[in-house]
Amino acid sequence: MPDTSDRLKLPLLTAGQAQKEVTHNEALALADMLVQPVVQSVAPASVPGAPQPGQCWIVGAGATGDWAGQDGALACWTSGGWRFAAAFEGMTAWNLATGSFVRRSASAWLAGVLAGSRLDINGVQVIAARQAAIANPSGGTTIDAEARVALAAILASLRTHGLIAP
Repeated sequence: MPDTSDRLKLPLLTAGQAQKEVTHNEALALADMLVQPVVQSVAPASVPGAPQPGQCWIVGAGATGDWAGQDGALACWTSGGWRFAAAFEGMTAWNLATGSFVRRSASAWLAGVLAGSRLDINGVQVIAARQAAIANPSGGTTIDAEARVALAAILASLRTHGLIAP
């Protein structure tokens, strides 16, 4: 039987184990930091000087001091000191510093990147997959320069926002 759970690596109790409360309490402490994690910031330059119990950070590359060797991990200050949890693909945390989510992808934390195939607001789809390119107006028998400028600006905006192909 393994010593930890498969995904969150929470310590598991074993048959005949003495002081099961220690293992159970450690599992609860880790669950407290891993279930809907909230971080103060991502990759701060140094270990915070006066953290409060329950505060967490995402450790930056090349961390030193108490965070040495924990690059990319979730670091939480508890009444028992620092606890660390290794990041895994898809792990998501709310970043208080930016008011946005960060997500672990391909061994890096992505900040402010949303991925999806559509956006619904109040049950109405407002953005879907990128559409095919649309050419700027040209030719024709009657040329309306102002209309062409307006259409070109609209098309440029749609391209800039990635809604149509360039």
